[in-house]
Amino acid sequence: MRQIFLDTETTGLSPENGDRIVEIGCVEMVGRRLSGRNKHFYLNPERKNHEEAVRIHGLTDEFLANKPVFAAVADELMEFLADAEIIIHNAAFDVGFLNDELRRLGRPPLGQHVTQITDSLLMARELYPGKANSLDALCRRLEVDNTSRTFHGALLDAGLLAEVYIRMTRGQNALVMEEEEETVVVEEEIPAIDLTQFTLPVLSATESECLAHEALLAELEKSSGGLAHWKKIMP
Repeated sequence: MRQIFLDTETTGLSPENGDRIVEIGCVEMVGRRLSGRNKHFYLNPERKNHEEAVRIHGLTDEFLANKPVFAAVADELMEFLADAEIIIHNAAFDVGFLNDELRRLGRPPLGQHVTQITDSLLMARELYPGKANSLDALCRRLEVDNTSRTFHGALLDAGLLAEVYIRMTRGQNALVMEEEEETVVVEEEIPAIDLTQFTLPVLSATESECLAHEALLAELEKSSGGLAHWKKIMP
């Protein structure tokens, strides 16, 4: 099962108003384990960032000026995403921007390139109704270390989302690929022991122990009203 965790950073909040993507991060997971294959692009949005957006992701117009435009990376990105389940936190936002970029190039929307788009924010709202379910809130709740997240970064956030997703779906606690150790069961034949070589000691009760025992039986006989069963079976 191939899954890709995806995140974008943008110049603003609305593709309808001309905002564009400035960063895309993708983290691949196969069989619920990170494969180590990622995709990461900084993009020239061909327009200015909103100041609030720069405060969130830290990607200035000057930094992005010499980066490739979306059209230059579209083939590589779509090939990486093809036939995978794409998992995005607040998918409507990122998918809206990606579909707008694809529309500019005359390409079909994202949903036609992939097998499924899953919104992890909707999953979190079902699991934790009435609680904060931002990526930061989920990291705190599920004990995922996000101390390196001073700015929103697409690749960093995609990696955090992968860890959050695994913990939300109760699959495992870690994502690192590990070599499986083969367990070898060695059947050792245990030799039979001849018990006839042992002489077990027989300990007899002392006279005082016998008297104490008789007194206890008499007390039980009295308290049972003469109904003690051993009286009937003893010779």
